[in-house]
Amino acid sequence: MKVALVSPKGPLYRNRGGIFKKSLRYQPLTLTTLAALAPAELAIDFVLHDEGTGDVPLDLDADLIGMTVITGSAARAYELAAAFRARGKTVVLGGPHVTLLPDEAQAHADAICVGYAEESWPRLLRDFAAGRMRPRYDQAADFQLTNLPFARRDLLDGRNYLTQAVFEATRACAHDCEFCVAPSAWGRRQFQKPIDHVVEDIRRVGAKKILFVDLNLISDRAYARDLFTALVPLKVRWFGLSTSLIGRDPELMELMARSGCAGLLIGFETISSAGLGTIRKRFNDPGRYAELIRDLHRLGISIQGCFVFGNDDDTEATFDETVDFVLETRIDLPRFALLTPFPGTPLHARLAREGRILTRDWNLYDGQHVVFEPKAMSVAALQAGHERAWRKAYSWRGILSRLPHAGRQLPLSLAANLGYRFYAHHLHTHYTCDWPQVRAEAA
Repeated sequence: MKVALVSPKGPLYRNRGGIFKKSLRYQPLTLTTLAALAPAELAIDFVLHDEGTGDVPLDLDADLIGMTVITGSAARAYELAAAFRARGKTVVLGGPHVTLLPDEAQAHADAICVGYAEESWPRLLRDFAAGRMRPRYDQAADFQLTNLPFARRDLLDGRNYLTQAVFEATRACAHDCEFCVAPSAWGRRQFQKPIDHVVEDIRRVGAKKILFVDLNLISDRAYARDLFTALVPLKVRWFGLSTSLIGRDPELMELMARSGCAGLLIGFETISSAGLGTIRKRFNDPGRYAELIRDLHRLGISIQGCFVFGNDDDTEATFDETVDFVLETRIDLPRFALLTPFPGTPLHARLAREGRILTRDWNLYDGQHVVFEPKAMSVAALQAGHERAWRKAYSWRGILSRLPHAGRQLPLSLAANLGYRFYAHHLHTHYTCDWPQVRAEAA
């Protein structure tokens, strides 16, 4: 049996015409994990296509085509699904967007997988092979991350990515931020892989620089402590995601550094305390940001700091104030996004009640387009201020102010900064919104 697995991309991140360069791409785990989950007795021949690195042929030689879908790639996934089905192919859709809007996705596929697929995907494959595939497969109520295979990283060409050494220890997060897809799709209980499994996966790959893609590695302090302790003897340098709460736990932060942490992505979101209250991320404290950044830098940990524009408290002064903070604190790799009301989230529900959703064109739900009516500024001002923040942070002056503090991460930091500089200066080429027309469609 032949199965093709596809990761479609929205216009901003598609290989042809997109602006995400290799220096910003790591190999995705979803497709390689799905391939590894296939029942051995089916002897499936897999081919994997990541549209962020290459075109997806419409004449795929496959009995079954599976696609993983996020909101920003949903329109493209539906387009590809229609083309494949017109050619007589069987199409299965899964992923966060499908989990959030299963009825919408069902109309575009022969079958859907809702929720995490560790149990449902093998069941679907067996049913398909036996000629009895059902239209919908759901995550079981007692789902656990156990009895897991190791991702088939060999099925994607590593030359297309900055790294293939991508790992996952946990899924989900204990917090309930208003804008976040995770609690709406999967709940707030963190799913955890056995630490022995994570360690063995790292040993098998053998890389000394690795990346964790967990949403929040410190969501469960006890698990994080055990994981970091297990990483110490591996002598790896790792990058991952954490909340700003790590700054309030000096003991765990020190252990994190000893375990080989070289960089953290932290969602600061905004430097406004009032704005954090609006989006239900009250555990962030802007008054502590500078101290956290200093402490992490002292430990040799670089910071990818993420900020979101478009909160109800944001004004046209917010953009420059945020970038000034980034430059003053020398955040190694700043990232900016526009507040995006993904379907199924409390944010989407609130803005819909207030009549502020401008469009449901999922292509524009990529974190870089304004898709709702801001409260304290115009749509045009929000879009322009967001782009200005990117350009200012990634001006040559902005980059050079941060690089001297990169330390051992200098080569990687330089490559990433140059990648984001290209991104920052080409965003305007992807602003395709005709807002008067969009408003008319939304009405």
